[in-house]
Amino acid sequence: MEVILKETIDTLGREGDIVKVKAGYGRNYLLPQQKAVAASAANVAVFEKNQAEIQARIDAESKVADALAKKLAGTTLTIAMLTGDEERLFGSVTSSDISKKLAEDTSIEIDKKNILLQEPIKELGESNVTVKVGFQTTVDITIEIVPLEETEEA
Repeated sequence: MEVILKETIDTLGREGDIVKVKAGYGRNYLLPQQKAVAASAANVAVFEKNQAEIQARIDAESKVADALAKKLAGTTLTIAMLTGDEERLFGSVTSSDISKKLAEDTSIEIDKKNILLQEPIKELGESNVTVKVGFQTTVDITIEIVPLEETEEA
């Protein structure tokens, strides 16, 4: 089944692309969610007519993503975590924790789904984490996990 994407979908393509998908995926997800339309002759003609404004939107999104990538490049976040014996972490650092810390330190809001963390960080030290900032645009940031200094009050 061929469909024309009405919005950018990471696994398929950009807005305005004509892509081939399995019939069930198109019929049961893309079309009802209005993420795509069937690639009929009439729909193709409409999208070709609107190609200039679609391209302008794509270019604007790319500029925003590139600016955000430049802003985040080289960023190092320090997260303090409780540790036990042998400096093992109590718990782990997840993409949600990284998202919150990024918002606190840099005022940049990144959805936790866009922080590509293979598995939670469970040890002290530095780790590189990939952050997705746009369609096929990613940037690496450094996460430094340090022991939480407990302040003793007398």
